Amino acid sequence: QVQLVESGGGLVQPGGSLRLSCTASGSMFSIKTMGWYRQAPGKQRELVAILTSGGITDYGDSVEGRFTISRDNAKKTVYLQMNSLKPEDTAVYYCSVAVMGDYAGDYWGQGTQVTVSS
Repeated sequence: QVQLVESGGGLVQPGGSLRLSCTASGSMFSIKTMGWYRQAPGKQRELVAILTSGGITDYGDSVEGRFTISRDNAKKTVYLQMNSLKPEDTAVYYCSVAVMGDYAGDYWGQGTQVTVSS
């Protein structure tokens, strides 16, 4: 069993920055991939960023160049630094991990709201 707890969401003006954190806990031998997905009302959940234990990243097209994902394996924590935020970044952001897979999805956090208001 794995529990994921996100923090760092909130309200920010366009052009501002936020830093999200997600810490994993529970019984697990290893985590290959940690990442972030987001979902806005009426829209499908989409990839924001993932990072494998080998250092391989993948970013959604809409956030490439603005967001940076990182992880601290000792702390089992993944971070998402979000810069130059836009109103269209408004969504619930979900942390997710995969034990063996490349694109997370085995376990999910409760989500944290990010609102970019003009």
